[in-house]
Amino acid sequence: MKLPDLLTLSRLGLAALLIGLLTMPLPYAKTAALVVFIIASITDFLDGELARRVYGESDFGRLMDPLTDKVLVCAAFVAFVELKLMPAWIVVLIITREFLVTGLRLLATTHGQVISAGFWGKHKTVSQMVTIIILLAGLSFRNDIAEYWAPDRVNWFDTVFPYVTFGLSWFVALITALSGVVYFVKHRRLLLPSGATRL
Repeated sequence: MKLPDLLTLSRLGLAALLIGLLTMPLPYAKTAALVVFIIASITDFLDGELARRVYGESDFGRLMDPLTDKVLVCAAFVAFVELKLMPAWIVVLIITREFLVTGLRLLATTHGQVISAGFWGKHKTVSQMVTIIILLAGLSFRNDIAEYWAPDRVNWFDTVFPYVTFGLSWFVALITALSGVVYFVKHRRLLLPSGATRL
């Protein structure tokens, strides 16, 4: 197995580690979770660059790279529900969108087509990653930094942070839903019965 494929698979282990760190009451666990997510994001960049420039792209990488990305992102959002940072319906919306678009991409391959990430898909990914990093940074500050080094800031942070999480939750929900609708509208011909006339 080539190095890019190993990096891709490593994100599955990092996703499991991320959930463990976020849900277990360990010292500095939230800061470690932030570091783990950043490392996982770096592997996502590296495996793509190495595959394109050095090792060559593989069928395994084309299949698993987007799937492990989705596992990592969904793991973080599910943990946020457990921590009461995000409402469950938003996370269900995000996961549902990822399953549906993945299914649409698989359907496209049966027609000899490849659906690449478009404008809204890329913005969806960026918004999700930025949201996760901001929330993890907030947890790191609240539980690992302010708790021990700046306890006078805890009350202020507890007042402000819920508004930040609320705004980010709705924003990422909107972008995620919109990007999914755009994919299905743009590729709706794939959903027509065989022999049906395209609208």
